[in-house]
Amino acid sequence: MRRRFLVVSVVVTVVVVAVFAAPLAWLAYRYAYDRALSAAEREVVAVGTVLAVATEEDEIGQAVTRTASGRAHRLTVHLPAGGTVGGPAGWAPAAATDRALRTGRGETRPVAGGVAHLHPVRTAAGAVAVVEILVPDRLLHRGVHLAWAGLALVSVLLVAGAAVLADRLAAGPVRATRQLAAAAKQLGAGDLTVRVAPDGPPEIASVGAAFNDLAGRVAALLATERELVADLSHRLRTPLTALRLGVDALPPGTDADRLSAATRAVEYEVDAVIARAREPLTADPDGHCDLRAVVGERVAYWATLAEDQDRPFTLGPIPAPVTVPVPEADLCDALDSVLGNIFRHTPEGTGFTVRVATGTDRATVTVDDAGPGIPVPPRRGRSDSSTGLGLSIARRVATAAGGELTIGTSPAGGARVTLAFPTTPPRR
Repeated sequence: MRRRFLVVSVVVTVVVVAVFAAPLAWLAYRYAYDRALSAAEREVVAVGTVLAVATEEDEIGQAVTRTASGRAHRLTVHLPAGGTVGGPAGWAPAAATDRALRTGRGETRPVAGGVAHLHPVRTAAGAVAVVEILVPDRLLHRGVHLAWAGLALVSVLLVAGAAVLADRLAAGPVRATRQLAAAAKQLGAGDLTVRVAPDGPPEIASVGAAFNDLAGRVAALLATERELVADLSHRLRTPLTALRLGVDALPPGTDADRLSAATRAVEYEVDAVIARAREPLTADPDGHCDLRAVVGERVAYWATLAEDQDRPFTLGPIPAPVTVPVPEADLCDALDSVLGNIFRHTPEGTGFTVRVATGTDRATVTVDDAGPGIPVPPRRGRSDSSTGLGLSIARRVATAAGGELTIGTSPAGGARVTLAFPTTPPRR
């Protein structure tokens, strides 16, 4: 943006300077040209005055030598009867000289090294003589190059001044825009306290003020939402406590142990929700975990319920630790969402398989079941279906890490859900 301001300013200044400098350069050239011809005309007139009264060649020769051009052998008088007085003749073509003698009309024409001026003069005897003077290029162009150098210097200074001025004028808007961009990135990264000092032109300053209002509003809305989540989780503690007391009152046995384990799991999840609601917000939370360990732990967690429901399951072998850029708690949520859907939406006795595959820069977790499948992929963010909400949680975790979630059909005819994650080197 700053470079564009600079380029536009320089281009406009160059055009303006060219529009004015070109005519000025031409005027300087014409002024020097006309000045040299005017000086030559004065010398010619001085010699012509002598020709009008003098009849002797010596007098005419003295008049010629009294001029600067005569002393420089650049002035010649062509006499009516033939012959010349003064410097060497022949700068102008002989035909032009004869024509001036015959018609009495003068002319100026370019010749090698300058211009030759022919000026007819009527002598004391009533005949016509022609005064020929050579004006060399050095007199025609005297001072022109200096004037052009001055114009070039002024032009360069004007362009440089315009560039500096444009750069200074653009610095404010560019600085304010960069501050807004940096603040927007911080806000996108989860820093809800970021604010900007409205600066720059009124339009950009108004955008800065609007950004501050937006950031404040977003922070207030998210804080309210998190408080509601935390409050709801706290409210669940009362019925959970009553459930715990009821389970503890049951006689010892397999059912009591299973209900007690399920109650502890629910309490753990409620505590995790409260802790997550109290954590600082970040758009891309930093965290890594071992995919092999987390998958093994979550399959073992659901294995107890699978045995109670007579669900055969298989966990494929994982040859080595696989580090993925996902916080362990988020990966647990994603796997629980996928595995929980199997238990909620397939009949008891339906088996499932969990496999982990690794590549050079990618790892996948594939969950296949033998249930009815998922005929239509759920839309992201749906809240009217527990299946849609569970898979949207898993999809959010995968995409936040730079991966993806895909849904297909398993070899057994049920659903296949694949979570793909980029891999990272193990932390030391």
